[in-house]
Amino acid sequence: MDHTDATLVHLAQRDVAFVAISRAPLAKIEPFKKRMGWRLRWVSSYNNDFNHDYGVSFTKEEVGKNDTYNFGTSGHPGEEAPGYSVFYKSGNDVFRTYSTYGRGVEVGLHTYNLLDLVPKGRDEDGLYFPMAWVRHHDRYEDGRLLDAAKPYWPAESLKSKTA
Repeated sequence: MDHTDATLVHLAQRDVAFVAISRAPLAKIEPFKKRMGWRLRWVSSYNNDFNHDYGVSFTKEEVGKNDTYNFGTSGHPGEEAPGYSVFYKSGNDVFRTYSTYGRGVEVGLHTYNLLDLVPKGRDEDGLYFPMAWVRHHDRYEDGRLLDAAKPYWPAESLKSKTA
């Protein structure tokens, strides 16, 4: 959302609205949004099937077994996956006009767009997974993990990278 929040004023000039949707309850989203200083509209799909219906959330039984992610081109190893969907509203009708998943969401990661222009590029060789270096903007200085309670890489991999 760091990449998106600043674009809201520009999107509004073209009659476009952006809404982030997460499965977390609003009680968790709102304090995090405030901490990060984001103004974007962020809603919760907690206790409904929206994320599942649009192919970015999976049940425990589907993880590793599903083949529906990215319009059936791949499965996903976790319960949550990235995706963008675009909707158009005409009167009372709402149409989904576009969706992208996986690497397709990188278009919204402006840092990657700029890194792709520099001599070293993304410089992610040897990382446990692409983007393993990314932190919330308020967590770079002290090097904390994105989510200390549930890191995205095994502890032994982290130790080998920092040793």
